[in-house]
Amino acid sequence: MAAEGPSMAAEPAAEGAAGGTATGTEEAGVIFVLEKASLEVAKVGKTYVLLNCDDHANFLRKHGKDPALFRPDICHQALLAILDSPVNKAGRLKALYVATNRNTLIQVNPHIRIPRTFRRFCGLMVQLLQKLSIRATNGPDKLLKVIKHPVTKYLPPGCRRIGLEYSAQKVVHLRQFLKTTKLETLVFVVGAMASGDITSDYVDEMIAVSEYPLSAATCLSRLCTTLELKWGIL
Repeated sequence: MAAEGPSMAAEPAAEGAAGGTATGTEEAGVIFVLEKASLEVAKVGKTYVLLNCDDHANFLRKHGKDPALFRPDICHQALLAILDSPVNKAGRLKALYVATNRNTLIQVNPHIRIPRTFRRFCGLMVQLLQKLSIRATNGPDKLLKVIKHPVTKYLPPGCRRIGLEYSAQKVVHLRQFLKTTKLETLVFVVGAMASGDITSDYVDEMIAVSEYPLSAATCLSRLCTTLELKWGIL
């Protein structure tokens, strides 16, 4: 069920923050869940593709669907924002999940190197959604795999689950908000769709991190930068 590709090789495990290696003590970390990602595969002509509003608008309209909702680029940019961050490179990203609008749940290995270009990302997602897993080229580790819902069974017991949404009534200054949180693994749920709200019943509280609407990638970059300051990651 696994496939190999040059862009999916795993990187060596990152060292801990502040230049030291991880010790036996579990460090505080972060888990991200990207909700409602538009990752839908369809056969267009003779080829299976990841549907997107730019390349498949006519196909989508023909099948009675709104092309504006098919934005897998949002998920791509969000994944790059997380995986490229010093938070991940310091080993503080404990887990990463993508829940699609087709009710598919994907587990993303923090050591994966996601393709930089959108076209190659689309090819990778088609491969994943058809074969259900992607293995590293140089080892047995699964870098991407489709897993069973609900996502809550993969989250640490008792962890704080925070949803980020522009329409949330509680607008916070992230640095002050995180300063009051305990040094524990936090779960942040961020929408990866073109429009709409997160409706996840497993979220403990909803917050907005700006008075302005932000893209998922911008929101995640702001989160990662604030966590880096909190944990002293340079």
